[in-house]
Amino acid sequence: MKTLFAAALAGAMALGGTFASADGHANKVTLQLKWVTQAQFAGYYVAQDKGFYKEEGLTVDIKPGGPDIAPAQVIAGGGADVVLDWMPSALASREKGLDLVNIAQPFTSSGMMLTCRKDAGIASPADFAGKTLGVWFFGNEYPFLSWMSKLGLATDGSDGGVTVLKQGFNVDPILQGQAACVSTMTYNEYWQVIDAGLSPDDLVVFKYEDQGVATLEDGMYVLGENLKDPVFKENMVKFVRASMKGWKYAEANPDEAAMIVLDNDSTGAQTEKHQKRMMGEVAKLTAGSNGALDVAAAERTVQSLLTAGSDPVITKAPTGAWTSEITDAALN
Repeated sequence: MKTLFAAALAGAMALGGTFASADGHANKVTLQLKWVTQAQFAGYYVAQDKGFYKEEGLTVDIKPGGPDIAPAQVIAGGGADVVLDWMPSALASREKGLDLVNIAQPFTSSGMMLTCRKDAGIASPADFAGKTLGVWFFGNEYPFLSWMSKLGLATDGSDGGVTVLKQGFNVDPILQGQAACVSTMTYNEYWQVIDAGLSPDDLVVFKYEDQGVATLEDGMYVLGENLKDPVFKENMVKFVRASMKGWKYAEANPDEAAMIVLDNDSTGAQTEKHQKRMMGEVAKLTAGSNGALDVAAAERTVQSLLTAGSDPVITKAPTGAWTSEITDAALN
């Protein structure tokens, strides 16, 4: 998986170059989301809808993600000025040669969980051995691999380890008996399991936060070389300030924020019930954040990734992987 990702990233980097904005316009910012339009990204849609970006003199283009869209590849190819990514994925890309730099971190807590069926014989992580576990890939597997390494469980299906099922971005494996556990987010896939007919009493959930293997999610990342451009830097200061204003508004007005997200869902796939529920859960993960990165949390993420046994996510502690320069200017 890592080899394939590296090859794809190298190809994307070959297409890219230094740019101040993705379309060459001095006051336009293109944001690449990590996933499809949903309340996970409500702060940005709210900032757009409420005119917070406009107040800063910015025109912002929000590009939804999807199962075949890797934010690192998009920014490497010049398709975005700023991307949302999980820190494990961003640091892995950085070690492969892409100079991704975290400029802000709205999410202070991880929403990632492993959701398991009790009738599969799982009550604690000690019961994982010999079981099939659903895992997301495309960079989302890194926290899971670190956790399994910490537990001393091989992930190659060998005796005493676990069998990894490459999980699509759905919860079908746990519903169809293909896996004892599946990857879920507190604000999304867990509720898909519930809506499909299983009850909370049928399940046991293991939050990455509670297991001591949580990593930072949904940070804002840019290319380090672009931070040398004063116009680009000023745009990022404005973008972060307006985005965090959007996030605080969304937290205070979750139902309205959910409806704004729905208004921006061009696919029609989202529902009011799901988005309102999601916004309520997402607000718990951004609560208390002003957008500034907690360096101690970033360093814990690094240490978690470095200790992934014989196959670590990264092989050395990164330097220059984050900066407070943008949030210092935006928030003070």
